[in-house]
Amino acid sequence: MKGRKIDQTDAKILLELQRDAGLSQRDIAERVGLSQNACWRRLRLLEEDGIITGRTLRLNRDKLGLGLVVFVMIKTRHHSANWLQTFRAHVSSIPDIIDFFRIGGDYDYLLKIVTADMASYDAVYQRLIQKVELESVTSYFAMEAIEEQRPLPL
Repeated sequence: MKGRKIDQTDAKILLELQRDAGLSQRDIAERVGLSQNACWRRLRLLEEDGIITGRTLRLNRDKLGLGLVVFVMIKTRHHSANWLQTFRAHVSSIPDIIDFFRIGGDYDYLLKIVTADMASYDAVYQRLIQKVELESVTSYFAMEAIEEQRPLPL
């Protein structure tokens, strides 16, 4: 948010959109107490400033047969720009990996994988390790999603 700071009305708009990206402009305006034109102008500015970068919807993983969530911690010995470029491209090519972070601490990377079952996870794991050398891969299996895809705190 380099250009301008968001105010409370912008924060309300963003919160409503995070809860339901399918809301009409009229519905958003009503919920935050603006006219439709004022709401449209604010939405346009939030998009122009890069604060709103797209609109998505949430899906029910279980109803889609994607009941296994795995958090994967990766250590590597390699830190060259070339290795990193190859690794990023490789990880990004695996659709089951829905979140991908470079982190500080004992591990170098954190991945969130959503897949159908253990056999599907093993296929993702085999694909992950086939193109780049990794020092260690540690997997943590989610037993229950207590809170997932919460709105950003504004």
